[in-house]
Amino acid sequence: MDDLESGALDSEGEGNLIAAAQQIARALVSKRELTDEERKALVHLRAQLSTITVDSEKKKKNIEEVAGREEHLNVIHEKIMRWENDHSMIWDLGQDEAFQYLNAVDETRKLIERLENSCLDMLVEKDEMLRNAHDVLQTAMVRLEDEFKHMLLQNRRSVEPEHTSFRSSEEDAAEEGSTFSSSFDDSLRRDSFNRTSEESIIDLIHPEILPDLRCIANLMCNSGYAHECSQAYVGLRRDALDECLFIVEMEKHCIEDVLRMEWATLNFKIKKWVRAIRVFVRVYLASERWLSDQIFGEVSLNLSCFIEASKAAILQLLNFGEAISIGSKEPEKLFCFLEMYEVMSKLLPDINELYPDNAGSFIRIQYNELLQRLGNCIRMTFVEFKKAIASNASATAFPGGGVHHLTRYVMNYMKNLVDYGETLELLLSDHGGEGSNSFCHETNSPIEDEKSGVSGCGFPKLAPHFHGISSVLESNLNEKSNLYRDAALQHIFLMNNVHYMAEKVKNSELRLVFGDDWIRKHNGKFQQHALSYERSTWSSILSFLREEGLHSSGSGSISQTLLRERLRNFSLAFEEVYKAQTAWVIPDVQLREDLRISTSLKIVQAYRTFVGRHSGHLSDRHIKYTADDLENFILDLFEGSPKSLPNPYRR
Repeated sequence: MDDLESGALDSEGEGNLIAAAQQIARALVSKRELTDEERKALVHLRAQLSTITVDSEKKKKNIEEVAGREEHLNVIHEKIMRWENDHSMIWDLGQDEAFQYLNAVDETRKLIERLENSCLDMLVEKDEMLRNAHDVLQTAMVRLEDEFKHMLLQNRRSVEPEHTSFRSSEEDAAEEGSTFSSSFDDSLRRDSFNRTSEESIIDLIHPEILPDLRCIANLMCNSGYAHECSQAYVGLRRDALDECLFIVEMEKHCIEDVLRMEWATLNFKIKKWVRAIRVFVRVYLASERWLSDQIFGEVSLNLSCFIEASKAAILQLLNFGEAISIGSKEPEKLFCFLEMYEVMSKLLPDINELYPDNAGSFIRIQYNELLQRLGNCIRMTFVEFKKAIASNASATAFPGGGVHHLTRYVMNYMKNLVDYGETLELLLSDHGGEGSNSFCHETNSPIEDEKSGVSGCGFPKLAPHFHGISSVLESNLNEKSNLYRDAALQHIFLMNNVHYMAEKVKNSELRLVFGDDWIRKHNGKFQQHALSYERSTWSSILSFLREEGLHSSGSGSISQTLLRERLRNFSLAFEEVYKAQTAWVIPDVQLREDLRISTSLKIVQAYRTFVGRHSGHLSDRHIKYTADDLENFILDLFEGSPKSLPNPYRR
């Protein structure tokens, strides 16, 4: 009875002891009268017998359960090892084989869960079975990882370069008469990741394999192998995105290599970068994000897998932009900076939605910092452009007094900048002190109400900056005009250049910036230079045709000697003007014609009147040129080809 109370029974004697205890209990019950001590012993004995019976049944049940689960594990293990010994890829054998294998692996996972959650008292047997089950599961997970990688690799869809044709702007495409050549070319016009339609998504993996990949990913993640599955995916997709960069012609360059590039090479690579980042973000990254959602969305690994797979590629693009932003700020780079800034601004909503929350904060921060640096580059380069105009010096006068190269360059430069008017207004509006005070001498915006008849300015914040540039240009041109010794040629030079400026503004979108008031003012300027030219050139010549002093003192008759001398001096002076000013140039046809007509009206009419009035005192030999001759000669002026008039007098 002491052994019974202490529970020190071994399994072999347990049955005999129970039988003996039951016999004692029956003997005690058969007595008609029991002592208190016997009654207590009987109650205790019954309790002990009940406990022993329950424990015995429980142990029997545990033994049966362990045996059953062990048999189940052996069956699963045999199935898995059968596939393990076959080196063929399971999914290549067909869907039935793949389904059976997934079921076997899932049964192993569920068996482990039941063992871990069971209350088996046979701890030694339970632990050993768990170890065996985990070994089987690990073997299956290694195989599933290989199958997963194989399917990802074998079912990749290549996107050829001709399928990804794109342009830097819709205007470029229109000019060249080309159209977007595939469905996802249209996606380049979209504004954000969520707002894009499925047209922006291309199949990077054959879509029919996605359900199998999703099943494998779910099973591996639910089995505790999420890290292995995500690492396998990330490694392969990272390589795939590297190939996408190759397709859009983005090479890897370190910052030092970029900084050492010649401008022609760098300019070409920047244009490729602008096109590449738009396609890469709106097509490849959007498609990659969609792919990770399809495979890992059910286990919430989609975002982390996408970020890890795409991080190296997007940083490669950003690193190139970083190298550009720390380079020199020559004026010719401004348009590249603007292109880079604008494409990044347009892609910012896409980036924010592709890389949301804390998980994507690193990429978003890098992207926004580069965007800010490019904005600073634009502001600094804009100021450098103004300084370059102001410091452009010439040692010699510009040949022929035509439109200076600087004028053409600056006006066309500003004309092209209007295409980026909104961006420039945004970047320059908060930096007026740096951008305008030093150079903007005309700060009145040309905005007027309708009653004034002046067209409004489409870019009111940009207007002061452009006015400042034109003022700097005019100051520089005034300095260059001083290089001419001939005052008339100074005015021709200024007339040509101011007229070019006014026409360029009037006939382009620069009119939206400068306004009609500026145009009228500069029309008046070049017309004033034309008048000043006429005075400088022809006033002294016309003085030979004046009547004053021709009459002899006291007699009222004409001094023929003085008359002939004046006519001869007029011809000589005209010949000098002709010889000089046929070498001068007025490039604009209408301006050249207008000045010839104006000159002809003054000179030919005065000459015809003078000769006609004094024809009675002059013979043919005294009239070297007729009025018609002069009119024809004036038509030779400003052609840029020096000529000389014939010397002999008319006979």
